[in-house]
Amino acid sequence: MKKAQKALLEWYETHGRHELPWRLTDNLYHVYLSEIMLQQTQVNRVRDEYYPQFLEKFPSLKILANAHQDDVLAAWSGLGYYSRARNLHKTAKLSLDGLPQTTKELMELPGIGEYTASAVCSFGLGQNVPVVDTNIARVIKRHFALLTPKVKTLWQKAQEFVNVKEPRSHNLALMDLGSLICLPKNPKCEECPLESSCLGKEEPEIYTKTKKTVYENMELFLGVCIKDNKIALETSTQKMYKDMLVLPNVEPIEENFIAEFKHSYTKYKIIVKLYNIEEITQDVRWIDINAFSDAPISSLTKKARKFI
Repeated sequence: MKKAQKALLEWYETHGRHELPWRLTDNLYHVYLSEIMLQQTQVNRVRDEYYPQFLEKFPSLKILANAHQDDVLAAWSGLGYYSRARNLHKTAKLSLDGLPQTTKELMELPGIGEYTASAVCSFGLGQNVPVVDTNIARVIKRHFALLTPKVKTLWQKAQEFVNVKEPRSHNLALMDLGSLICLPKNPKCEECPLESSCLGKEEPEIYTKTKKTVYENMELFLGVCIKDNKIALETSTQKMYKDMLVLPNVEPIEENFIAEFKHSYTKYKIIVKLYNIEEITQDVRWIDINAFSDAPISSLTKKARKFI
């Protein structure tokens, strides 16, 4: 085990993604924010766009707590999974004196599960705790030849494997190894520092079998009503875009057809059709067309803007 730990850290020192901005700080809020953003979002998009822009608007937990939810959602616009932004805002309001510093206390806050709590404590505080995300789970399964382990078993193995002298670097190294080398398909075993001790290297892909995603088709008919250079948007109550501003649903009238486009969201494949409407009966907010992009709108609504 110690030999594997040493090989892993030596590999990380040379090949790890040390330049990621949330790895260059011990600011717990910054580390926490990055972990929430990185859920379901590619590292490059978070690093280059959303993380710096969000911190520019909300540089501290206190400033975030005092912000209006619309502004938080607007800053999150395009990242998807908007419950993350709402929970981030709620957590800020509950943590005015700073984030808790134990996994147990962190998991009592909105939107923080075992992984996020452990990541904050490991990456932000250097605590001796295991971290298990999708990439690390894949490395652990292959290295210890765990075919269909329970979640609890994965965490136990990760705990056994943690380098108690350098737990932060160890967990980051495992994460990078899963992201760069121990890939779901065609893993680069010949480049892996754990190859000599890996129990699953002969058949690595049998440890990554997952259920194929079954998508549901959906069709949306949305209305575009513009008056005095302002567009009508309503506050969504649907789980998908709760509290976001969206175009209102309408009955389609073919002669008022504007455009059609495709959009994907979680398990849904959506066909969106836009229609011009003269009058609107729903309770709406009128948003200046020039301020459209700064409103708390979803990526779907941003796509619709191109056709309006």
